[in-house]
Amino acid sequence: MKGQRTFQVKEVAEIAGVSVRALHHYDTIGLLVPKGRSDAGYRLYDEDDLLRLQQILIGRELGLPLEEIRRLLDDPALDRRQALVEQREKLAQRLEHTAAMIRAVDTALSLLGTDEEGETMDMKDLFNGFDHSQYEEEARQRWGQTDAYKESTKRVSRYTPEDWKRHQAEQASIYGDAYALLSAGKAPDSVEAMDVAERHRLAIDRWFYPCPHDMHVGLGDMYEADTRFAENIDRFGAGLTAFLSAAIRANARRHGASRA
Repeated sequence: MKGQRTFQVKEVAEIAGVSVRALHHYDTIGLLVPKGRSDAGYRLYDEDDLLRLQQILIGRELGLPLEEIRRLLDDPALDRRQALVEQREKLAQRLEHTAAMIRAVDTALSLLGTDEEGETMDMKDLFNGFDHSQYEEEARQRWGQTDAYKESTKRVSRYTPEDWKRHQAEQASIYGDAYALLSAGKAPDSVEAMDVAERHRLAIDRWFYPCPHDMHVGLGDMYEADTRFAENIDRFGAGLTAFLSAAIRANARRHGASRA
C-alpha cells in the first residue's frame, strides 16, 4: 500500500480498540513494529501497519499464540490476500459455533420459562456449541509444569456448582467496583483502585493458586496483551481491562514488588 497517512500510538489504540500498553508490547517483541518515528520520538504507524494489526487481532481471536502469529506474518511466502480469505473462513466457522451456543442458551431459557408437566427435552441441547477444551490445552502447554497450574487444577477439581456461583459473584463484585471507580474518574493508582486490585489478587490466591504481587503484575500484562481476556473483562465496562491492569501494577508498587 502507498498510503501516506500516519497514526500515533494513541490513535491506533482508539481505532483498533486495544490498549496502548498492548501496542508497546507488540513493538517490543517484534510483532508490530511501527514504520517510523516522529521528530519527538513517538511511534508512527502507517496503513500497512494497521492491516498487520488487524491480522494480529484476528489471529488472537482464533486462539493463536503471539509468537505463532509473528512467524506467520513474517514468512516471506505469506500471501496476505490468501491469509485473509482463510481467516474469513475460520471466522465464519466460529460464527456457526456461536450460533449453536445461542441456540443452547435459548434452550435453557425455554427450560427455565416453563412449569408445564410432561414436557421433555434433550438435555444435551443445553451444551450445544460449547468447546470446554478450547483453552485447556493451551493452558496446559504454557503453564502445565508450573506449581500454580498444578495447584489450580487440584483446587478446582473439588469445587461444586455452588462454589462456582460464589466465585462468579465475587468476581462480578470486584469488576463492578473497579468499573464504578473508573466511571467516577478515579485514577488507577488511587487508594480505592489499588484496594480493588488487592481484592482481585486475594481472590485468585484464595480460589486458584498462591498469587504474589509480582505474579499479579504478570497477569495484568496478560489481560491487556491477550484480547480474549480483555474482551471478557471489558464485558463489565469499556476500558476496564486497562484500568484494572494499571491498578494491579500500582498496587504491586505499593507493596514493594520488584516487578511493577
